[in-house]
Amino acid sequence: MTLSIRPATSDDAAAIWAIIEPVIRAGETYTLDRDMPEAEALAYWFAADKAVFVAEADGVILGTYYLRANQAGGGAHVCNCGYMTGAAATGRGVARAMALHSFEQAKARGFRAMQFNFVVASNTRAVGLWQSLGFDIVGRLPGAFDHPALGFVDALVMFRAL
Repeated sequence: MTLSIRPATSDDAAAIWAIIEPVIRAGETYTLDRDMPEAEALAYWFAADKAVFVAEADGVILGTYYLRANQAGGGAHVCNCGYMTGAAATGRGVARAMALHSFEQAKARGFRAMQFNFVVASNTRAVGLWQSLGFDIVGRLPGAFDHPALGFVDALVMFRAL
């Protein structure tokens, strides 16, 4: 598989919706309303403060991520990202490739670190990936996420210098 990652365009909206809708509806990893309408979800993903990218292979978009400043003012040198992959991308290294791409994009934009504010602890694949890429768990929010199947689970704050 030859994977390329590029900036998203409005023409990618349908493919991005096809990726993010199942994740939002499942309600297991993001703090988004599980009933969020398509237009609202795409407006969230493509908000003006975000740079949005897609990962594609053979013309098929397999994943997407956004990059933005985590805070304003004195915290604007730390960025934040959100990543989602489609079911067809599972186990194919797409999330890792997007993460590595995001590190380079963040550095190019002058960010000095990356912080994930709310990683659901039961999302062990993501936690493991982030740790393998040098993220430390710097905080734990006990019972902060209401998982649809597991009930209240912890959320993690994860941080990595760039």
